[in-house]
Amino acid sequence: MTLQKTLSARAWGELFLLGLIWGGVFLAVRVALNEIGVLTSVAHRALWAALLLWGLVFALRLPWPHGAKIWGVFLVMGLLNNIVPFTLLNWSQLHIESGLTAILNSTTAVLGVLVASLFLRDERLTARKATGVLIGALGVGTAIGLENLRSLDLRSLAQLAALAATLSYAFAGVWARRYLTALHPLVAAAGMLSCTALVMVPLAWTLEGPLTLALRFETLLAIAYYALIATVLAYLLYYRVLAMAGAGNLMLVTLLIPPIAIVLGWAVLGEALPPRAVLGFGILAFGLLVLDGRALRWLRNKV
Repeated sequence: MTLQKTLSARAWGELFLLGLIWGGVFLAVRVALNEIGVLTSVAHRALWAALLLWGLVFALRLPWPHGAKIWGVFLVMGLLNNIVPFTLLNWSQLHIESGLTAILNSTTAVLGVLVASLFLRDERLTARKATGVLIGALGVGTAIGLENLRSLDLRSLAQLAALAATLSYAFAGVWARRYLTALHPLVAAAGMLSCTALVMVPLAWTLEGPLTLALRFETLLAIAYYALIATVLAYLLYYRVLAMAGAGNLMLVTLLIPPIAIVLGWAVLGEALPPRAVLGFGILAFGLLVLDGRALRWLRNKV
């Protein structure tokens, strides 16, 4: 049995910083979408992040990937982890609050457990995990308000799109476990984002017009934030926290992102979430703690 690492003050600090960075993505994307299209926003994110990552790979003298097979793996990973979820989440933010998008995005951990149990032999769906998944599903249903799905207006479709994005992330996790574990994380990320850019740049160029940097300052700042800080820097920070705190504690970042996104959306964009969304996040957060095992250990210590 693998023991969960104890979080040091430094690990807590970097974990919160990671949550803060990723929580800010939803605000940055929404600001950029005021001037550029959904596909263009994804293309910018992939292109600049890939260039910076390859610069790091070169500087660190990491081995470069060769062969059609590995680039095929990168292409599928780019589709599952970037192209589909980024596009769906960005489009959803045109029609629902950024805070609600962040809440629905946190469902990735719940769906990830389900998908992993179906495709990975060492990820069996235990009673604890199944309970966490059911609680998480209840939280999502509460946040959305299932009665609102009876009429499929743009708001309802946007919420479904955000959930579809999390399902794509879940499959991406399985794909990475199967085919990318032997690669250095920076190389895998650079290859994945390069394939994403190779697809999204011409697609955005064709459907929304040429990529340009002749944009308002706040748009450029938003692109720089979500492409460089929230993609490249956060990726490096993610692996630092993973090494210090372990995978179990790292799941806590999932609980930090929505509150940060909600506060930023309220403070900067004037967004106000319906009470059911906040209640739904509370239920979902408890489900995530059950998945992690933290809630059950706390209850045992209290008994």
